[in-house]
Amino acid sequence: MIHLHPGIGQSRAEGRRHIDCTEPSFQSSVHSERPNISQPILTAGALRMACTSSLQPRLLSSFLGDRLLHPAHPLRPLLRRNPGTFHASVQLSRTLCNLADLLFNRRKQDDLLNNKRKRLRPGKVSPRLHVPDHIPRPPYVNSRHSPGIASGPEVHDERGIEYMRASGKLAAQVLDYARTLVKPKTISLLAARHKDDEIDKAVHQMIIDNGAYPSPLGYGGFPKSVCTSVNECICHGIPDSRELEDGDIINIDVTVYLNGYHGDTSATFLCGDVDEEAKNLVQVTRECLYKAISICAPGVEFNQIGKTIHDHADKFQFGVVRQFVGHGVGQVFHADPVILHFRNRERGHMLLAQTFTIEPMLTIGSTNPVIWADNWTAVTEDGSLSAQFEHTILITETGAEILTKC
Repeated sequence: MIHLHPGIGQSRAEGRRHIDCTEPSFQSSVHSERPNISQPILTAGALRMACTSSLQPRLLSSFLGDRLLHPAHPLRPLLRRNPGTFHASVQLSRTLCNLADLLFNRRKQDDLLNNKRKRLRPGKVSPRLHVPDHIPRPPYVNSRHSPGIASGPEVHDERGIEYMRASGKLAAQVLDYARTLVKPKTISLLAARHKDDEIDKAVHQMIIDNGAYPSPLGYGGFPKSVCTSVNECICHGIPDSRELEDGDIINIDVTVYLNGYHGDTSATFLCGDVDEEAKNLVQVTRECLYKAISICAPGVEFNQIGKTIHDHADKFQFGVVRQFVGHGVGQVFHADPVILHFRNRERGHMLLAQTFTIEPMLTIGSTNPVIWADNWTAVTEDGSLSAQFEHTILITETGAEILTKC
């Protein structure tokens, strides 16, 4: 089992680990978070290493950290891979990973070091916040084990759809409120609210005030109620004492657990006077999400999502991160299907009344992530900027309904 956070109130070590195509996988016990219900419904937020050489690919989830998953069902049905073509596809993915860095790494390390923007460093992490006893918790809370990805699609009846709409709407409202707190320290009118940690406190309070639970808190040991990923942080940033600075970009990832259902969303915001290159990255990433949503409908192959995102990112020479993926979401946090945001040949199609997330991550430079010693924070290998947007969607008869909107 992996410890995901250091001693409370102490600075996180700056040790880090590269995630690349040659690093051997390691094992960690995982437990399914699926509740005991008559109709199986699945969760959200898993990330996958697309360039692993093992027959059990590493999955990195929007809340799984760097772990090898052991699904309750055989691996082949979970990932829907053809054993005869798996090795070839792995080799292709590995080649594409290397090729992408050559094509998209437009900023050299030396250029970045001379840039006025400072490289991201860990700050101090405050103690986890309290949740009132009367608020229902997801099954994984207080367990140090990662629940893993539940197998099978999240398909809902009318009652389930209404609950998903409610959790999605609350998540969107919380994210919209968090947006108002994104201010650089030099112009902030609320001196206490220009730190990542204070965004976490505000988000936490709004969620519990609405009778919901902040889904990230306690997931596999995650110590906070929201993820805040600044500048080169790709995802899973832990809110800490760092102050937001003029010119930063920050992704805020909110998930709420309301009435037994998770709603999951994120967006990248501009802090103060942001340069044009960063603005363009954020805008194109947002466009990638909405273009992908626009092609969703019953019967559409999931691999069309990755093609749509990758095609649009290519037009602007931005890299697409492969190691982190979208996922099914509902009564569990992370479930099938695994949504790849890059071109792929994975099989599987969308079902009526199914819910899942799409959450593309684009970069200006390298798409290779480096994981900090906290086992959560993923930053770009070369320190180049990264942006992400995410929605939870419902497949309808006419297309897709965005559940995480106000």
